Amino acid sequence: MARQKKASTAILAKAQQRLIGMKAIDPKLDLGNGLTTVSFEREIGNMRQKIAAYHMLLAQADAASNELEELDKRLAEMTGRVLAGVAAQYGRASSEYEKAGGVRLGDRRRRRVPTTEAEMAT
Repeated sequence: MARQKKASTAILAKAQQRLIGMKAIDPKLDLGNGLTTVSFEREIGNMRQKIAAYHMLLAQADAASNELEELDKRLAEMTGRVLAGVAAQYGRASSEYEKAGGVRLGDRRRRRVPTTEAEMAT
C-alpha cells in the first residue's frame, strides 16, 4: 500500500509568493536580522529538498513493505508444503505430523450431525 506523498505545503506556497514580492521590491532586499532574499530563497530551497528526500524515503518504505508482503506469501506457501511433506512421509495420524504443527487425524473433532428435530432446531 503506497503511502501518501506530501504535496507542497501551504507555508511553502506562501513563502514562494512572499519571495516573489520581496524580489519585486528589490532583488537584494535586506530587512535586517538575516532576513534577505538570498537567505529566504535558501530556506525555500531547503524545504523543497527535504520534501524530495521525504518522498524518496516513502518510496523506499513502500518497496520494503512490498518485499515483506511477497516474502510473507512465499513463507506461508512453504509452511504449508512442509506440513504436507511431513504428512506424506509420516502420515497425518503420526506424532511427527503433530510436532510439525498439524492436527492428527485421531485428534480432530468431528462435526456432529443432528438426528432429531429438537437437535436440528438448535
